[in-house]
Parts: sequence; C-alpha cells; structure tokens
Amino acid sequence: MAAERTTPLRLGSTAPNFQADTTKGPIDFHEFIGDKWVVFFSHPEDYTPVCTTELGEMARLEPEFSKRNVKLIGLSANTLGSHEGWIQDINEVTGSNVNFPIIADKERKVAYLYDMIDYQDTTNVDSKGIAFTIRSVFVIDPKKTIRTILSYPASTGRNSAEILRVVDSLQTGDKYKIATPINWVPGDDVIVHPGTKTEDAAKIFPEMKVVKPYLRYTPLPKTD
Repeated sequence: MAAERTTPLRLGSTAPNFQADTTKGPIDFHEFIGDKWVVFFSHPEDYTPVCTTELGEMARLEPEFSKRNVKLIGLSANTLGSHEGWIQDINEVTGSNVNFPIIADKERKVAYLYDMIDYQDTTNVDSKGIAFTIRSVFVIDPKKTIRTILSYPASTGRNSAEILRVVDSLQTGDKYKIATPINWVPGDDVIVHPGTKTEDAAKIFPEMKVVKPYLRYTPLPKTD
C-alpha cells in the first residue's frame, strides 16, 4: 500500500515510502533502497511503444548503473501479469534482458504518491482512452533523499545517457564538494563550490583556474 503524501515532492525531500507488488516480488521501497542509490522511473501503460524502447535501453545499461552503486526500479500502471507479458516483448524487440523490478500500479496509488499524474487528466487517460503521462524519473540517494526529478511528455523518449550523467554529477559533487558545469561529463573540469574560499580551494585544487571570483574551474584530483 502507498502512504498518503502530505508535503510536496521537492529536491532534498525524503522519498515517500510505500509497499507494492513488483515483478520480483513484494517490496518495501525504503528497504529496497537500502544503502544504494536508486533510479525510479515510471511509465503510463504496458505495451506502449516509447516505453518499450526505454525499458530495453535501461536494461542494457543496468551494469553501468550497478557500477555506480545504483539500483533500477520501474513502474507502470498495469498488473503483474501484464508486466510479465510486456517484458517478454521488450526482451524480444530490444535484445535486452529486463532484470530489475517493475512495480504493478494498476490503481495508480504510487503514481499519485509521487505526483506522476499529468495535469490534463488525473485518470491519466485521454479522450480516446489512450494512456497519457506517468513518465517521471527520480534519482534517490542512500539517505532516501530525492536528488533529481525529471518529467517527460508521452511523446518524448527519455535520454538514458543524461540519467547516467546526472548520477555521475551527483556522486562526484558529493565526493569532492564541487559543482558541474553545463554539458559536463566525467573527465571534464568541474566548478569549485562557491562556499569554498579561493585560498582554501587553491590548497585542495592546485590546478584551479579563476575566471571570475565566483567561477573557478579545476580538474579533479588524480586517483590511483
């Protein structure tokens, strides 16, 4: 069962807990997170074309997420039986092997809890009976804190590379207390946190380049 959400979902808020059935058995969401990062992503309906491509690609990239201490978990507003049939299609069409759990949310309880409902119609079905959006991505850290929220329209497939990039940015920022500039990818220079004084930053990052007092670039320290 999904608990009722009493406060808005915002970056930095605690991910609401819930219990649900999944294709890998029943879960308590906070127990599922454990000491891992989690990418929790949702879909409006089984057997939809865009979502089929997305799930296949996330399954292909699951080893990359695992390297980053990240678990994947999906959600779709259908039953377990429907999910199982759809997974067979996904594996066949994309050549992937979906191993991560997919939550069965036929009554959209978890979708409501996480505000994954499209504004146009809270039943998430348009005038022709076609499922509209419940297409969100949440990046959640081991403290159960929501670190990123992404929402997409039904017509636009998500960018899996961007989700990986966000995870890399968050984890790098946590480790080195830095920020990452636009279009950053691992290996690029980062931005020294504004809260770090320049004289202190120079000791930590000896290759720092000061463009403006508030804009200071540095490569990350070399690690063995």
